[in-house]
Amino acid sequence: MIVGVPRESFPGERRVALVPAVIPNLAKAGLEVVVEAGAGFEAGYPDADYVAKGAKILPSRAEVFRAADIITQVLCYGSNDKTGKADVPLFHRDQVLIGFLRPLGSVETISEIASKGVISFSVELMPRTTRAQSMDALSSMATISGYKAVLIAADSLPKIFPMMTTAAGTITPARVLILGCGVAGLQAIATARRLGAVVSAYDLRPAVKEQVQSLGARFVELPIEAKDAQDARGYATAQGEEFYRKQRELLGKVIAENDVVITAAVIPGKKSPILVTKEMVAGMAPGSLLVDLAAERGGNCELTQGGKKINVNGVTIIGWYNLASAVPYNASQMYARNLTAFLLLMVKDGKLQIDAKDEIIRETLLTQGGEVVNARLREFFQLPVLGTKGGA
Repeated sequence: MIVGVPRESFPGERRVALVPAVIPNLAKAGLEVVVEAGAGFEAGYPDADYVAKGAKILPSRAEVFRAADIITQVLCYGSNDKTGKADVPLFHRDQVLIGFLRPLGSVETISEIASKGVISFSVELMPRTTRAQSMDALSSMATISGYKAVLIAADSLPKIFPMMTTAAGTITPARVLILGCGVAGLQAIATARRLGAVVSAYDLRPAVKEQVQSLGARFVELPIEAKDAQDARGYATAQGEEFYRKQRELLGKVIAENDVVITAAVIPGKKSPILVTKEMVAGMAPGSLLVDLAAERGGNCELTQGGKKINVNGVTIIGWYNLASAVPYNASQMYARNLTAFLLLMVKDGKLQIDAKDEIIRETLLTQGGEVVNARLREFFQLPVLGTKGGA
């Protein structure tokens, strides 16, 4: 079987789905790899490196799609709403597509992929289990984003992060608050601590308190309790508006005490909750800043403008998208390892085996045989229940 790696077409995207280092492992499983010319260049992986590891370079995107039994991408049609539609005519029946598809975004897009007979897998739906950990691309990219958010904050803040004792006196450390302690938030805590900031963090899930404290940050506890704070996959669950109103009221004073606020509260399939209101921003000191990692889902700050850096009465608010792409070498490296582990799960002796009894395959499989087959998606979009489907 042939695995194809087309160049990412989303504007500004610098990552690549597979890196040269993983090709020998795929070859051992009986897979050949074809790469569109220049696909890895912006991530720091030239064509010559792919060739040296056994891949074949093809001159055009159309040739990659035509040759490949399996297409691996970072941003597939679905997550790529700018240029992704151009790939649809290139799909062929029973071709496998693996990557970010934003499955809870648009049922029309997923149905369009299904109509081409494509067997698609969404890495966003990877189970949060020990067995699937090596395939969890969402966590890999969140790790990069949390790290990069702190570097952006440190670069933009008119203060330095660490405490310094100098001949000109002692400089006090910057104070950083992280709102939302998932993978991105925890990495932001670790990075801010390494840079010497005094860090505190808040999450509606009491279970993360120990993780926050183990990284050297103070866990902010508010006198309100979330109902069913996390789902079976470990993600925070959406709360009622009354909870968020009380949360905002209590967080106002905490936010005003900090130089940097990084928000990372994202709920799969839902608009991000507003944690920081315009009134809270007005209470922040001039020169302070907020980095909103939930900007793509509407933002955790009421004033965030998606994809932009703005200044509101001296407070900088950064709502840039796709921060993982800003560290393309390592982001591609991590993503490629995730995809390789997933491919090796499904490919035996050079043949694809889609076992619907396997939780990892069942949960990530979106489309097959011209239908949207994922049970979670069908329930989310209120589609009729399908009859029992076997594997391919």
